[in-house]
Amino acid sequence: MNSEFTASRDYARLISEGLKSEYKISDAAYDDSVKRGLRNADGSGVVAGVSKIGSVRGYYIEDGQRVPHEGKLFYRGYDVEDIVNAHRASDTFGYEEVAYLLLCGKLPTRAQEDKFVEILSAAKALPDGYFENELMKRPSPNIMNALAHSVLSLYGYDDNPDDTSVINVLRQSVELIARFPTIVAQTYAMKRHYYDGASLYIHNPKADLTLAENFLRLARRDKSYTDKEAKLLDALLMLHAEHSGGNNSTFVCRAVTSTGADTYGAIAAAISSLKGPLHGGANEAVMHMIADILEHVRDPKDDGEVGAYLDKILDGEANDRSGKIYGLGHAVYTVSDPRAQILKELIGEMAETRGYSDEYLIAERVERLGIPKLMERKGKTMPIPANVDLYSGIVYKMLGIPEDLYTPLFAVSRISGWCAHRLEELITSGRIMRPAYRSAATRQTYIPIEDR
Repeated sequence: MNSEFTASRDYARLISEGLKSEYKISDAAYDDSVKRGLRNADGSGVVAGVSKIGSVRGYYIEDGQRVPHEGKLFYRGYDVEDIVNAHRASDTFGYEEVAYLLLCGKLPTRAQEDKFVEILSAAKALPDGYFENELMKRPSPNIMNALAHSVLSLYGYDDNPDDTSVINVLRQSVELIARFPTIVAQTYAMKRHYYDGASLYIHNPKADLTLAENFLRLARRDKSYTDKEAKLLDALLMLHAEHSGGNNSTFVCRAVTSTGADTYGAIAAAISSLKGPLHGGANEAVMHMIADILEHVRDPKDDGEVGAYLDKILDGEANDRSGKIYGLGHAVYTVSDPRAQILKELIGEMAETRGYSDEYLIAERVERLGIPKLMERKGKTMPIPANVDLYSGIVYKMLGIPEDLYTPLFAVSRISGWCAHRLEELITSGRIMRPAYRSAATRQTYIPIEDR
């Protein structure tokens, strides 16, 4: 630890005494006109704009009240369940089609999709010198931090980085979608080598593979994967690609875009938002919780035993002692999260053959037993659903993907949605986002330093 860091830490400790009281704002300062967390009094989000890209529906309004409804997620008006199920039925990959749909606003014809895939394939290769100068020389113990830095550094490899015309931003978007799997896999390789002491192995992407196939090939030492594994990952990428403009990282992307900032800055900001444990990191917390339950219950099929342990979790006596059952609840969905339902079905088909039946049994019981317990504890009558995080971590684990890559893979998928929202903000808004904060400070009279 260098002396400058030690001095800064000691100084911060010194001046932080009593700092919380200086920042504290009384609850009385917040009236109904202040939307804390940009939420209305009923928990719904403040409407900050209008979008044609994604739509999340979990309830409807009747006589001014929220009425629970089965969850639905739409991409450009298409039900995501229909998209995923269509590709399952035809045994085809679908993420590239979803990326085209989000970016271009319509489903591609065969010729349009073939051309889009061709362009994506050509863009997968990183710029000359980028791997050596940016990824190898700047490893990070956190892949999300490395991804944000890597995206910012792409600015220096772009001949036209600041042009915010539609054609240029679309070009940058296609390149980012194509490059994200490679950057994530290779920054993870650097992390394993420099921080975990593991052997370094680097693979290059193949132009004739889908993004899901390429990621598995890049991330695995032997470059091997099965078609079934790649299509399971592809389904997860489709489900995570977009979730309306109100989710935190997409809103951050749009807010930065509204300033006129370049694409790399806007996407790096979204990545930083997604890194937050309240946003993109929840699936890791779910897997830790499931592992803890399996460690402390004898029979994962025993509802009574699992239910009793869930009570201990809610009482703050088990797992991380936060009193939270991770993977339950959502800001919009009430009766169900459609993404969770699709993943639950996919996992159910593969869990036993892959050796993860116990994890699946626990997740299913967390959903079935935990929801009524949570509702009773919170005194809620509005249904609470299992969310996508309850099952997405199991998918990653079944695919042998380490926890360090759970949230970065989320970003590999969501980059399509972020780029679509950036384009929409550029095309439709024209105004910088500027919310207001009410002042809670009291007027003071300046006192010269010698008189303090």
